Amino acid sequence: MPCIEILSKLFELSTYDSKRIGKNLEIKYLHTMVRVKDLEKSITFYNLLGLKEIKRNENKMGRFTLVFLAPEDQHECPLELTFNWDGDDELPSDSRHFGHLAYEVENIYEMCQFLVKNNVVINRPPRDGRMAFVRSPDNISIELLQHGEALQPCEPWTSMPNIGHW
Repeated sequence: MPCIEILSKLFELSTYDSKRIGKNLEIKYLHTMVRVKDLEKSITFYNLLGLKEIKRNENKMGRFTLVFLAPEDQHECPLELTFNWDGDDELPSDSRHFGHLAYEVENIYEMCQFLVKNNVVINRPPRDGRMAFVRSPDNISIELLQHGEALQPCEPWTSMPNIGHW
């Protein structure tokens, strides 16, 4: 279900009712932004998840670069990477307060195996055949969810411990 449909359903179910002001409020999801320390390292990581660059904005006056990434055919829900040219020492060392990004995958085991082969730590392995967590180079928590029903639990995932925070 596209992000816009999900948000529309949430507004239909919301307890905050627009009747107070006499009209329906409309909202359109635009993107999620995360700050990054190393733009190329971050782009490489998100490419491993299947996100591709769809737009780039170099702002010389503001001294920053915005790179928008999205899965193929899902450009309506991009991830914006913000890179400050002069560095960003204020980036937290643990981004758990951000929450996480979530992506649905066709096969959670194949995706995790692919990430492991590319030196990505699986912080929360898919022991249940349904959910895994990894971290980006900038410590952003990424949730990977199995499309449809959970896969049958199997090794090596079922006995693999959590690593770090997720």
